[in-house]
Amino acid sequence: MEQPIGVTEAAQVPQQRDEQLLEAAAWYAQERHWDVFPGAWLEPVGGTERCSCQVPACAAPGAHPVRADWAGQATGSGAAARRMWAGQPGSSVLMPTGRTFDALDVPESAGFLALARMERMGLTLGPVTRTPDRRMLFFALPGAAAKAPDLVRRLGWDARVIGMVGRGEGDYVVAPPTRMAGRGAVQWARRPSRADLWLPDAEELISPLAYACAREAADARGRLS
Repeated sequence: MEQPIGVTEAAQVPQQRDEQLLEAAAWYAQERHWDVFPGAWLEPVGGTERCSCQVPACAAPGAHPVRADWAGQATGSGAAARRMWAGQPGSSVLMPTGRTFDALDVPESAGFLALARMERMGLTLGPVTRTPDRRMLFFALPGAAAKAPDLVRRLGWDARVIGMVGRGEGDYVVAPPTRMAGRGAVQWARRPSRADLWLPDAEELISPLAYACAREAADARGRLS
């Protein structure tokens, strides 16, 4: 988990094993000091998989909280994480936002465009995840989610209209290598490394992210017209 994945590298969906989830949860807590908590898991049924919540049309199969008090369950201790996952090793790895990091959630196409641009510009970047539902989440300092709508507005756009969502206090993100049934796994588009122990603030990310989101939104409208 030390080196970034280049934006041109084809990301492969990993085989998810229970020990990978446990080790990932413990690593996030111990090495990055990110709080983690176990979520739902996948159960094999007749050659397919279903979410442990048993809801047939589950919106995030195997990748959502199972307890109402999930925020209080989260831990930043690697040892505690190992104990929690020992009870159900297949549990998804979830991380609350608004504590050690927030996340700016954007459409995948805009995310890759922005990521390539930011890397060319030499901007400070944090880890970035890529989800099976074609979204990318850029990790930033706590408070980024609250700042984002106003910062985007100052640039002349509406964050909701261009598809940008801030994940801050009271929310969570799904961490790699959690898998959502047949949809695929959450992956790192830019892996955590020693180079990004200090996360960027919202102001450092908003301009390239908003521009990319607005461009993709305009292109989508053009395809529909």
